Amino acid sequence: MSERRAQIERNTNETKIKLDFMVDGEGTSNLNTGVPFLTHMLDLFTKHGHFNLTVEADGDTEVDDHHTTEDIGICLGHVLKEALGDKKGIKRYGSAFVPMDETLAQVVVDLSNRPHLEFRAEFPSQKVGTFDTELVHEFLWKLAIEARMNLHVIVHYGHNTHHMIEAIFKALARALDEATQIDERVKGVPSTKGML
Repeated sequence: MSERRAQIERNTNETKIKLDFMVDGEGTSNLNTGVPFLTHMLDLFTKHGHFNLTVEADGDTEVDDHHTTEDIGICLGHVLKEALGDKKGIKRYGSAFVPMDETLAQVVVDLSNRPHLEFRAEFPSQKVGTFDTELVHEFLWKLAIEARMNLHVIVHYGHNTHHMIEAIFKALARALDEATQIDERVKGVPSTKGML
């Protein structure tokens, strides 16, 4: 099997991002996002998904974290789609429940080439440290669009915002790890349409 890996360099007036992503990695990350809480979440994502991820981002964080978080989501979605190529032999679907203390999060993905985000989570706090919690939706929405995947995120319960977001990112990693795995039983693309 050829290496499932992709890179992107994206430069705008608001952000400059270089991102390298490997599907079949060792869970290693090298992250310089300029957004500490996002760095923490991407590190968890990489470790729990057994991916490799490098991010170098220089954004207008003096304004706020919005543009950097959004554009990293765009870049990560783009390279995920590119790294998977024609998606032959993949499982396509993935699902994970992750508890974290009082919180239970669920993420379900379909690498369907039909982008959609269904987000069922209400955070008690508007910020974790300096990070605006509304940016979790922004990140996941752009990730789903650019990866062209169907992404469902549900936080069943919880009251600590940090725990809730962390459980989401861990569940996302594990669901994507499952969906991207090669299944030897799958012949060609896992769709009756003959393509994804």
